[in-house]
Amino acid sequence: MENNKLTADEKLIAELMPRKFNKLGVIWVALLSVICVFGLYAYILQLRYGLVVTGLRDYASWGIYISNFEFFVSISIVAALFTAILRLFNVNWATPITRIAEIIAFSGILFGAIIIIVDMGRPERFYNLFIFGRLQSPILWDVIVICTYLCVSVILLYIPLMPDLKLLIERKPKAVAFLHGIYKFFGSFWTGSKEQEKVANNSVNILCVAMVPVALIVKSVTSWLFATTFRTGWDSNNFGAYFISGAFLVGAGCVVVAMYIYRKYWGLEKYITDMHFDKMGRILVLLALIYGYFNINEYMLPFFKVKKEEEILLNSLFSGSYAVAFWSAIIGGMIIPTVIMLFKNGRKPVPMFICGLLIVTGAWIKRYLIVTPTMLLPFLPMHNVPPAYTHYYPTWQEWAIDIATLAGALLVVTLFTRFFPILPIQELINESHEKDNK
Repeated sequence: MENNKLTADEKLIAELMPRKFNKLGVIWVALLSVICVFGLYAYILQLRYGLVVTGLRDYASWGIYISNFEFFVSISIVAALFTAILRLFNVNWATPITRIAEIIAFSGILFGAIIIIVDMGRPERFYNLFIFGRLQSPILWDVIVICTYLCVSVILLYIPLMPDLKLLIERKPKAVAFLHGIYKFFGSFWTGSKEQEKVANNSVNILCVAMVPVALIVKSVTSWLFATTFRTGWDSNNFGAYFISGAFLVGAGCVVVAMYIYRKYWGLEKYITDMHFDKMGRILVLLALIYGYFNINEYMLPFFKVKKEEEILLNSLFSGSYAVAFWSAIIGGMIIPTVIMLFKNGRKPVPMFICGLLIVTGAWIKRYLIVTPTMLLPFLPMHNVPPAYTHYYPTWQEWAIDIATLAGALLVVTLFTRFFPILPIQELINESHEKDNK
């Protein structure tokens, strides 16, 4: 029996070890790299000439940069849902997808921080936030909680990875032999003793307990950046819960998309099964219903109040210039996926992948609609201003930089898959032993 178990463990390790990209993988990495380089070129132009190269002006001072920031922060709190909450409740079926959630969370919060620096226009002044920052400013709160969440995300990704680094050191797979020195530096002190495992498990549990409030605070603070103003569309006590519920939905949608891609192109059907997609579908339906409730609070209640300023904004969303984008986000990004996932066949891998894409796309559009329409509805009417100030159209530089940050986040996730096990090998082995011992 012991020999059979050893064989099963070795087989699992061999199947989940990092491997070289095939031709499609190489093309994918090259494409992402080219997009990132082009985005860097656009950013150099912005540094040279200033924010005048963008479509941002006095009224629309926030644009797709802030939309992208909100999108990245939203997907980053997925680790709080899958790594923290599910781990604390010992939901074992989620083990194969915890590391996927963790790397998505890390790349999301990393590029969320980067896009904020891009939006500043003068990155060399970033240090002023720490030297002259005021505690009563929500912007300083945002900087503090994002830096904290980034640190927690890195540690929570690293600690469960240590046993797998030890496996990489011992087996020296040819696909990643050139990284042996890095593996040895970060993982050689892991011995796998019971005392060490106990400390690691306790540390992860403490981090999970800390992750939940930190993630909620991160998303709450980013919503307060809007809600602490008196602008129509942002002046809402509903914004905190509205942002958090939407973030959980889009984060879970990202995980579903990643699950499908890894399962299909890395041959992980044995570990990411139809059962995982079924359970993720149930979670997504619940999250979509919760998010739908807060959408009703956000849009329908102001509609019945019929305040003049809110009437102008809501008309632009419901039937005006933003109607196509708004209803695409609501119907395509929330209602249609929810209806599909209510049925068992809709929770199969392919329909779930499509639903995940719809949710993620709708979520980005929704963040754009949170930012731009309100910025173009100022307190005082626009009189005697250049025509360019009365609307906002992102320039190619903005699109290039924004798409490059998205490509950069995908590149981080892709390269992590190339150099590290995307599934937690040692945790899966331990769970297998526990099942056999019962």
